[in-house]
Amino acid sequence: MTAQSIPRLIGVIHLPPLPGSPRFEGDLASIAKRASAEAALLEAAGFDAVMIENFGDAPFLPGRVEAVTVAAMTACGLAVRERAPKLALGINVLRNDAESALAVASCTQATMVRVNVHSGARVTDQGVIEGSAHATLRLRRALGGVHIKLLCDVDVKHSAPITPRPIEEEAEEVAARGLADAVLVTGTGTGRGVDTGDLERVQKVVHVPTLVASGATIDTLAALRRAHGVIVGTALRASGRAGDPIDAQCAQTFAEAFRRVFSNEVR
Repeated sequence: MTAQSIPRLIGVIHLPPLPGSPRFEGDLASIAKRASAEAALLEAAGFDAVMIENFGDAPFLPGRVEAVTVAAMTACGLAVRERAPKLALGINVLRNDAESALAVASCTQATMVRVNVHSGARVTDQGVIEGSAHATLRLRRALGGVHIKLLCDVDVKHSAPITPRPIEEEAEEVAARGLADAVLVTGTGTGRGVDTGDLERVQKVVHVPTLVASGATIDTLAALRRAHGVIVGTALRASGRAGDPIDAQCAQTFAEAFRRVFSNEVR
């Protein structure tokens, strides 16, 4: 796995509540239109990729999502792909449905999926979630999707370990035994910054790209510059609230700051 095959600056599109979720308001077409418009903003700002996720579907299912969610995310993914063809596309089906994410990815020409719990087990607000690396890797092969990269969290936000372990041990297993294509390091929750000590410990033991996947801001980019890149969501909202629409100026300013800080880094 080469670092060049993993995008460095990934913007997150937080989809509003989708059909089948408790707060869906009845208009999927408007959701897809908003997703495509936000993708166009990120493309214009100079992002490398976009990650769409069913952020508005809380409370999330702990396992497989419903078929209607897969259909809705596929519709949104196709809308994004048509409007922003230069961006790499990623899929994250919350809370941890790697099977559905791979299915959506294979139908939307996406090149990556995010998996919150890829190996091991975590205690979350959905209960205990177990990783299924064995099934995910075999399904990717069966779908002919070996080009779809697996971006996998370690010590993922909004969760706790069943038995405490050093983060570097978990990271090594996610990468070496779970065959993750990249390892994601997060803070404790959405929009919360990472512990730079944790980031350093993970980077010392894995030989795949490591990305910061929560809490990145313009002010913290310098401290994160040894990472391969960032996945950013909250900082792209003028309100600072996850789930709100992406602001064009925030996206442009963040992308420019990222390029300044990360342009001379060698990995």
